Amino acid sequence: MGDTSGYAVFLFPQALEVLGEAIKPYLQNGPAGAFVPCREIDTGGAFIEMTLEGHAPDGRTVELELMVPGNMVRMIVSARSDTDFGFQRKTTA
Repeated sequence: MGDTSGYAVFLFPQALEVLGEAIKPYLQNGPAGAFVPCREIDTGGAFIEMTLEGHAPDGRTVELELMVPGNMVRMIVSARSDTDFGFQRKTTA
């Protein structure tokens, strides 16, 4: 997902099956299953538009835009590492 922020887009199993080999280069596996790691997403239309970072054959970083129908998306998770999250004992000074 990167070190700052982004999104994990989880697709329905049927969507993964229908998309087949075409989606596999964009998937990463995690504890909750396969997901598409995205830097940005746009959910404003019939298609979910996902902006990804990829690598060209010569090693350059390229920006990719992947679009899938909205009904293929099971869940979108926002992932941020720039803020603290959790629980800790409150201390009084």
